[in-house]
Amino acid sequence: MTELFQTMPFAERLGLEALSQTPELVRARLAWDASLCTLGGTLHGGVLMSLADSTGAVCAFLNLPPGASGTTTLESKTNFLRAVRSGYAIASSRPLHAGRRVVVVETEIHDDEGKLVAKVTQTQAVL
Repeated sequence: MTELFQTMPFAERLGLEALSQTPELVRARLAWDASLCTLGGTLHGGVLMSLADSTGAVCAFLNLPPGASGTTTLESKTNFLRAVRSGYAIASSRPLHAGRRVVVVETEIHDDEGKLVAKVTQTQAVL
C-alpha cells in the first residue's frame, strides 16, 4: 500500500503513512513532530499542504485515464480551519472529476478528534 508514497522522497522524509488507497478514497496520516512546527507548537501550514498534495497526487494517479503516465499539480487551494498541536493529521482525498486532461481532487485533513483542520482542492494535469 505504501508503494505510491515511496515514489515521493519528500513525502517519505516527512513521514507520511499510507492508510488506504482506492480510486475513490486515499487516506494517509502524518504524526505531529516539533521539527515540523511553527510558533506555538502547531504543525506548519506547508507541512499540512504537503500532506494534502501527496495524498491528492496518489488519488489523481489512481484515477488516470488509460494510456496516461502520471500527473502534476496545476493548482492547489487550501483553507486552514484549525491547528494541529499533537497526535496526527489525517488526510482523505476523493476525486471530484477524472477527465482526459485533468483530475480534480478534494482533500480533507482532520485531527485525532475528527475535527476538520483544512480543506484542499487540487487540479492535477494528466501526463
